[in-house]
Amino acid sequence: MFQNILVPFDLSNQSTRAFKVALDIAKNYNSKVTLLTCIEGDAWHHKYYDARADAELIKKQKKVSKKYLEKLEMSAKKNNVSIKSQIIASKSVVNDIVNFAKSRKHDLIVIGSHGRTGFDKLLLGSVANGVSQKTKCPVLIVK
Repeated sequence: MFQNILVPFDLSNQSTRAFKVALDIAKNYNSKVTLLTCIEGDAWHHKYYDARADAELIKKQKKVSKKYLEKLEMSAKKNNVSIKSQIIASKSVVNDIVNFAKSRKHDLIVIGSHGRTGFDKLLLGSVANGVSQKTKCPVLIVK
């Protein structure tokens, strides 16, 4: 039923829970899992600072994300689940997740219900909600 599962991963506890659920589904359906981390940089840098500062921030975020993703990949391999991960620079996380899932023919997206909180959430809206509204494949939102 589900051959290719996409797990958007933002290093939050919710996305870690979503990964664990996706791992269980993958074991049951012999599915492949793809972890996707979208890195935005800092919106304020785009407006008030030069691009070098933003590029340096993205580089640091990629380094931190890579360490987390490597741990999750090891966990999947221990469970005999095929896994790969990708980190992309993003200007619109929701659109990038939806486009990534569509272009690579994912048939399920497993996403945490909340990642960012506080002021960022008010500015950016809910990624999980946006993905569930815009994608055509099933979305499992994990609390």
